[in-house]
Amino acid sequence: MKPLTFSILRLLSDNEFHSGELVARAMGVSRASVSLALHDLSETGLTLQRVHGRGYRLLDPMQWLERDAILRYLGRETNNFNLEVLDIVDSTSTYLLQRAARGSGAGDERIHVVAAELQTSGRGRRGRHWHSGLGDGLAFSLLWRFQHGASLLSGLSLVVGLAIIRALESTGVKGGVLKWPNDVLYNMCKVAGVLIELHGDMLGPTMAVIGVGINLKLSNITHARIDQGVTDVYSISGEKPDRNRFLAALLISLTGALREFEREGFSRFKQEWVAHHCCENKLVRLGFPDGSSLDGVIHGVADDGSLLVRTSAGVQSYNSGEITLYKME
Repeated sequence: MKPLTFSILRLLSDNEFHSGELVARAMGVSRASVSLALHDLSETGLTLQRVHGRGYRLLDPMQWLERDAILRYLGRETNNFNLEVLDIVDSTSTYLLQRAARGSGAGDERIHVVAAELQTSGRGRRGRHWHSGLGDGLAFSLLWRFQHGASLLSGLSLVVGLAIIRALESTGVKGGVLKWPNDVLYNMCKVAGVLIELHGDMLGPTMAVIGVGINLKLSNITHARIDQGVTDVYSISGEKPDRNRFLAALLISLTGALREFEREGFSRFKQEWVAHHCCENKLVRLGFPDGSSLDGVIHGVADDGSLLVRTSAGVQSYNSGEITLYKME
């Protein structure tokens, strides 16, 4: 998508019809340029109404991310953030990593966050694609610098998932649960996901790029692209949250949890995390990247965040794997 398309869509976000002539005049371009810019919006998830004699209108107007509004909602934390809001990017995590590799922001002790209206190549765990449309969710990445080595950061992904649960609950969205290691679910359907990439020496320091995607109100177009059970905040609560306020709440919750984790490690969070785990004391199959699997009953998590599974050989600890719940007949 070109910058012109974003500019026109912002103009059309007032739930009113706008003629092609008026849009062209406002943008300083030809009517043909307007038509071309709005020709294919399939990747955005938006539905554009075109009515002869009336013009264009978005069927479900979106709320745009506004940097100043997000910073205002951050309150006392405002000065701790270096926040960028982009219209479109391949991946917010890739963008942050590339900036860090170029040395951008070196010496800036603020927390660097990048949020995007639209990701074209959003990434999830195990190489999966994270699908989102324009305005139907939040996609952002946060860079956090730990003085510890990567070996001491076990449990980080669990802490991030718990921070999302805390943020949801603080905004009135109750009933969310966690699935090890970091999926956030409601009625066993995914509402948010996390991808963490660590870069640094084993003994430290370590740079963590924490990518978060959360579904707010998925369009039918976006929903049809996803090949697993998903839900969104709107389906849970009946209301679509203010995107700017909600992103600020997530950032406040995340940074608070990350500071706790840096001081005390995962053991500080273990009891709270287990209380939210949807698979606790349940029979599961744990699948591994090499195609093997084992069956057992979830028996909590260890102080380092590894999954404890009671098998025929006793309680075993696992640092990776994909949980599948057995369905009782």
